[in-house]
Amino acid sequence: MNASPPHEGPWLDDAAGRLIRPYTVSGGRTRPTTPLDLLSLVMATGSAPQAHMGPEHSQALRLCDGPTSVAEIAAHLGLPAVVTKVLLSDLVDCGALTARAPRFHANPSDRSLLEAVLDGLRQRL
Repeated sequence: MNASPPHEGPWLDDAAGRLIRPYTVSGGRTRPTTPLDLLSLVMATGSAPQAHMGPEHSQALRLCDGPTSVAEIAAHLGLPAVVTKVLLSDLVDCGALTARAPRFHANPSDRSLLEAVLDGLRQRL
């Protein structure tokens, strides 16, 4: 089996793709205990989780040095948003992350805001 580069982690294979089903990462859970949407911003508190968490939890926590959106974390982890929300919710519950709704200085359906989001998504794809 041809393993993927180290930066992609042990759960990916060049030929086969993801070796672990995404919902295995969240223990089969599909509902986060913390209300999060794709634009919610999460940030590390500096407190380490007291309970043992999986490698995906650690990866997510490392991505949260500054306010980071749920959508961005899901993209970096390569996991579905709902799985990412469960992982982030676990980290909020144990005090390792804080979460807040994004602040809009204007109307969230403002054309310039939507165009900026679209431009950002195009750059990522």
